[in-house]
Amino acid sequence: MGQDWKDDLATFFEDLVIIRHSQQESRGQFDQFCEFIAEPAFEELAEEFKSYKIKTKIRKKKTESIAFQVNFPKSRIENLRYVIYLPKNALELKMRLLTRGRITKKSPLETKDDLFMADVPPGRILKLTKEDLIRNVLENYQHFNYEATTRTKTKPGS
Repeated sequence: MGQDWKDDLATFFEDLVIIRHSQQESRGQFDQFCEFIAEPAFEELAEEFKSYKIKTKIRKKKTESIAFQVNFPKSRIENLRYVIYLPKNALELKMRLLTRGRITKKSPLETKDDLFMADVPPGRILKLTKEDLIRNVLENYQHFNYEATTRTKTKPGS
């Protein structure tokens, strides 16, 4: 703390302005990411899934999240949802990845929440290509389905 409490108070309010500006900038960068990387990647991926008779859906909430949903083949039931979101009050473009999926059409959804592309620093997110994102979506989709397909079922009481 400085000598004068008035200086400390002024510094506090200046810091709040900087924080709010950083949050607003992060939301703007997230929208850029969605518009120029995520949406084109999801649209291209959706076209390819059609050739396998798999329906998909893209959902976007401005400045909050973008999601790619994959249904079971020839079904309207959701198999996996891949959601990239910017945490509320984020100061930088450090996004999260929420995946929700079900093993069978009748099983409950399983949810997993992780860092989005943890190996990519926030300053490089806007430099990703749509191919980078497509590969990440497919990695998650394949991993979930392989894991679900090979999971050992246990009987109650065993």
